[in-house]
Amino acid sequence: MSGINKVIIVGRLGQDPEMKAVGQGSTVTRLNVATSESWTDKTGNKQERTEWHRITVWGKLAELCGKYLAKGRMVYVEGKLQTRSWEDNGQKKYATDIVASTVQFLGGASTGAGAGNNNYQNDSMNQGGGDFNFQDFGPEPSFNQSEDIPF
Repeated sequence: MSGINKVIIVGRLGQDPEMKAVGQGSTVTRLNVATSESWTDKTGNKQERTEWHRITVWGKLAELCGKYLAKGRMVYVEGKLQTRSWEDNGQKKYATDIVASTVQFLGGASTGAGAGNNNYQNDSMNQGGGDFNFQDFGPEPSFNQSEDIPF
């Protein structure tokens, strides 16, 4: 019996998408999506935690995300977890991404990128292939309370 590898998140983009061509005509787009949760601790103080998710989108879906999404936009993402590795100065590094199969653009376009609610799906979770070696896009962005992204 095989296992289940499915991720669903709803959050806001912390920066504009990074889209680039790879391989033979394939497109990959990276999204950094923030989700946050808040709770009241045992002493009655309000607590909040923001989690950053690195999303990898392939093929036509990647092109649509690169064209219509922008920082601050709310998205619904379905996909699977995938870990990749690379060498950096002789040291093996790892990153776990969410490889998107569905991206739905939620709410209005707060920065003028696209309009309305749009739902896009890849025909295959591996469209464009996951075999390309592309460099890490750097550290996750830090969360700054003064940014104009409402959580």
